[in-house]
Amino acid sequence: MSRSRLKLGVLYPVRDSNVEVEGQNPIIVKKGTHRHELKRSEKISMCAGDIVELLPGKLAFQLRDISCGEKVVLNTTEEKKMLAKRKRQELEDEALAKALQAIEDEHGQTSHAVHASGVKLDDSGTSSSSKSDCKQLKFTHGQCPRIFQLLKVKGLPRWANTGCLDIQDVIEGNIFFALLSNYMVDIEWLLSACPLLEQIPQVVIVHGEGGSSLDRLKMEKPSHWLLHKPPLPLSYGTHHSKAMVLLYQTGVRVIVHTANLIYVDWNNKTQGLWMQDFPYKNEDTKGSTSLFEEDFVEYLEALQWNGCNLHVPGSGQMKINASFFRKFDFSKARVRLIASVPGYHQGQKLRKWGHMKLRSILENHHFDKRFVKSPLVYQFSSLGSLDEKWLSEFSMSTCSGYTFEDKPLGPGHMQILWPTVEDVRCSIEGYAAGNAIPSPLKNVEKEFLQKYWARWHAEHTGRNHAMPHFKSYVRFNGQDLAWFLLTSSNLSKAAWGALQKNGSQLMIRSYELGVLFLPSMQGPEEGFSCTDSRKLNDPLKETSNNLTSPAEIIRFVTSCYQGQHEELEEKTVLKFPVPYKLPPDGYNKLDVPWSWDRHYTKPDTYGELWPRVVKLYGTKQDK
Repeated sequence: MSRSRLKLGVLYPVRDSNVEVEGQNPIIVKKGTHRHELKRSEKISMCAGDIVELLPGKLAFQLRDISCGEKVVLNTTEEKKMLAKRKRQELEDEALAKALQAIEDEHGQTSHAVHASGVKLDDSGTSSSSKSDCKQLKFTHGQCPRIFQLLKVKGLPRWANTGCLDIQDVIEGNIFFALLSNYMVDIEWLLSACPLLEQIPQVVIVHGEGGSSLDRLKMEKPSHWLLHKPPLPLSYGTHHSKAMVLLYQTGVRVIVHTANLIYVDWNNKTQGLWMQDFPYKNEDTKGSTSLFEEDFVEYLEALQWNGCNLHVPGSGQMKINASFFRKFDFSKARVRLIASVPGYHQGQKLRKWGHMKLRSILENHHFDKRFVKSPLVYQFSSLGSLDEKWLSEFSMSTCSGYTFEDKPLGPGHMQILWPTVEDVRCSIEGYAAGNAIPSPLKNVEKEFLQKYWARWHAEHTGRNHAMPHFKSYVRFNGQDLAWFLLTSSNLSKAAWGALQKNGSQLMIRSYELGVLFLPSMQGPEEGFSCTDSRKLNDPLKETSNNLTSPAEIIRFVTSCYQGQHEELEEKTVLKFPVPYKLPPDGYNKLDVPWSWDRHYTKPDTYGELWPRVVKLYGTKQDK
């Protein structure tokens, strides 16, 4: 008789098993019509078809008859580690599990009802019939994919987090220097989530904190960490860029993402991340440069960070600053950087930052003719104070580009993807999720915006109830993408800039950073990785960054794309895990766009009303 184990709320049984309760919470075992409550240290014999309910969340799991190929034997030390981890998980997951269950209960789809209906559950407790045919994308350990990845969301079924990342998947290996750029930084959570950071000889935090949050940051940071807050020459600006730069003995890893360095952003929200590793230049590439290198170094210089001195084993004393990064070969970068820097930009700098940078890049690229007048989606988590004139200015930038026959793509139908009040109320955070969608009613209620509103639907990625902090801008036709931009930039003049003086000056208030994916830049992966010595070959043909023939262009599609000849298309099609539905559905008459300064009296998934205080710092979070 073997003993079954409960791990993270999932029962992994063996034949003719005894189940013993090791935690503090009781469980209910249903054998036919009889229910048995088991408390700590109590055992029961189980067989296929029995149902286990884990209290207090009352999440039901069915014991299935599984043939075990081999038995895993845990020694005492391993058992203690597992139990300690399980106890931590119980504390973190309890409130989230209740919220998820409340969402299901509201729609009449409780776990118990699913079992009663005879629907099969997988080992994550998810109905297999509810899964979309869309597949999440996987990549080999050590290989940085050419596309972005979604971040994991706590409490989702296993399939929804397949191919997704957490912070330890990104910050890994023998790092000797790390630059972490963000708006909000919670040191307590950061060190608990990624203990490796304490071992890195030098960490620099480029941040946007102020007031008591800055005081807390200074108090909690390790003594050898450095802080830098870039200057903000214009009022109402912020340092909002979210990026990481990790130095290894073999190269550098550049990461651009959408999450603040706080618990809720890396656990409860829809987020995205791009990263790529680059080697040091060799004798053949020394002295050369690339568009990515120029954009990257110029942005680092704009932060006005003076750098730091660091002793590197095997290399001696190093001065690490913006110009230091010219040592790396960025020629294989598969994205273009789109950054914003505060100031009044004129002359040659007019098209260097913000939406004018996006315009200048798109104007110099060619696209398939299917994208002539094709639609666009603007998706973000904060809406600025907009007017129709500026939105038209911004749209001129996003609608730039030409076909291979030199025909302008021209304007297309535009939609603004924005959560409704019901989306927020029924989310896994309840109304607390609205704290990270900080747009006031005066910005949201403008009449001219009403025709653009579109719904947040993310069933195919399991993120319907994980509110987006993800920010993206895309031009598409069906499931085909002309280009895709992952960024920190919300839809605002402060983030993207506004033209002044008859279009001769661009005024930007904030620091932002994003990566633009273009089909014409997608050649083969050269296989370089800072954390994996294996050669990672890419089957794609060598291509140029200045392609002019449609036959040479890699095709961008969503993960929901269903090709007719998938084996043939494998080498020419790149699937992007766009988390939301394309094309999106417009609002119906009952939908109300979320604004965070209104009172909402209908209880959310936690029985809470809005407004309420939301805790954002610390490892123990309010749910």
